[in-house]
Parts: sequence; structure tokens; C-alpha cells
Amino acid sequence: MSENPSAAPAARDTLMGNSPFVISSQLNWSRSDLERRLGFTPGRFTTPNKMLSFLIGLFLTVIFYALIMIVGRMVPDARWFAAMFLERGLCPYPTMFLFFWSASLLFFKWRKMVLQQRALELPIMPQQLDFELTPATARDVRDRMSALCDNPHHFILLNRIDLALANLHNIGQTADVAAILKIQAENDEAQIASSYSLTQGFMWAIPVLGFIGTVLGLSQAIGAFATTLDSGGDMVALRGSLKLVTGGLATGFETTLVALSCALILQLVVSYLQTQESEFLDTCNDICHKRVAGKLRLNRP
Repeated sequence: MSENPSAAPAARDTLMGNSPFVISSQLNWSRSDLERRLGFTPGRFTTPNKMLSFLIGLFLTVIFYALIMIVGRMVPDARWFAAMFLERGLCPYPTMFLFFWSASLLFFKWRKMVLQQRALELPIMPQQLDFELTPATARDVRDRMSALCDNPHHFILLNRIDLALANLHNIGQTADVAAILKIQAENDEAQIASSYSLTQGFMWAIPVLGFIGTVLGLSQAIGAFATTLDSGGDMVALRGSLKLVTGGLATGFETTLVALSCALILQLVVSYLQTQESEFLDTCNDICHKRVAGKLRLNRP
């Protein structure tokens, strides 16, 4: 009776307890993922939930225009700024909506990236220098990951290692592990690249909306200029038509200014996130190469 209870803890201590790098708390994806906490189905890895981002983008657009109206009424010096969004036709409204929707997508993507980076700190492999990965120890390492994280398949690094170790444990072919790690690394890169598709589409659409506003504004200005030429010497009619000309030009240039400014901000944020994710994937590749493939014991005849 006394040997069996002590044998199991001893075996667990060999894998978990004796490592100086074992952390005291688990990485809990269910409680850490912001989309799940808000009651929405999370996207895979760093892909954000589109519906949640849509609702937040719509909410932020409404709040933005409410603030613009308040500022335009209460601050006389800021009325020119409010006019850029309120008095320049319809194009600024979808422009700002797409901007806030994209900003929401990028915010959730950033939060997911931070959560993914936490997996890099987990002591996945035992720290003993003489430890070797074999079909027998692969299952122990998978159990170790399950003890450190509630669901390894929601993390890029842990999912990649678990798939490779599952093959090693079930098939026993160490030569296949490196190939699986390489294939999964390519799949992860494609997954992250595709997660930007909607945002990149919005970044294309926002300047187009600005150019549409420019065309509409210039068309309005040209039509008003024709009216100005027909007014003859009537100064009242001349002044009214000139206001339409300047209003059309303002619409044309300011809608493009707003759209290009929004696109520039999004492009800078996207470039920053892509750099961070690229560095994260490189780190995952290094960990898989050094701590997994480097620990494999080749089959000997």
C-alpha cells in the first residue's frame, strides 16, 4: 500500500518537480482570452473574432461622431475640424467606421499576440541535461504541457510541439518529428498571414472612399463654377456660387485627407504587429529546433 502512492509522486517529480524552471501557475487560455471572456467564439491563434470587432467598431464610430458634434458646438475654434467629418458628404462616415473596425481587429489581435507570447515562458521540456526525447518520454512531455496549460492546442508553440510529439508517441519514428515541425511552422505562418486579410481589405477601401469623396467634391465645385460664370454681374448670386465652389473643393481635399490619415495610422500599426509576430514565429522555430528536435534520440538498429 505504501509503495504505489509514493511511486507516482516520485515519477511526477522526476518530470516536473525537480526542474528549477517550473512555474507555480498554469497558463489558462479559457480565462485569459478576451474574446471568450466577452462571450464570443475566439478566432484561431491570433485571428480576431470579426463580429465582436464589428460591434465595437460600430460603437466607437457612434461615440466618435457624438464627441465631434459636442466639440463642434462647444468649441468655436474646433468647428473646422468637426466640419471635416460632418459637412463633407457621406464618404467620411464609412471611412471612420472602417477605421474603427480595423482598429478593433488590430487591438484584439495584439491582445492575442501577448497571450501567445506567454507560452514561450513555459518550461515545456525537462531541464535535465541528459534528457532525451523518445517514444516513451514523448507522452510524459505531452502530459507536462497539459499540466502547464489548460488547452495547448490554442497556442501556436504548444500546438506545434504537441502534434510532433503525438506522432513520435503513436508511431515511434523520430525522423518524422522534424518534418512535422517544419510543416506546422509553414501552416502557422500562413494562418497568421491570412488573419490580416480583412484589415488589409479595409486599408485598401479607406483611401478609395477618400478618392470617391474627392471626385464628388470636385464635381460639385465644377458644377458650382459653371453657375458662377452664368451669374454675370449679380454679386449676390456670385457670392453664393463661389461658396459652393469652395465647399466642393473642401469636400474633395478633406475627405482624402481624412482617409489617407486613417490608412497611414492603420498601416503603421499593422507593420508593427507583423514585425512582432514574425519575431514570435522565429522564436517558436528556435525553441522547436533546440528543445525538441535537438533532444531527439535517433533510432538505432
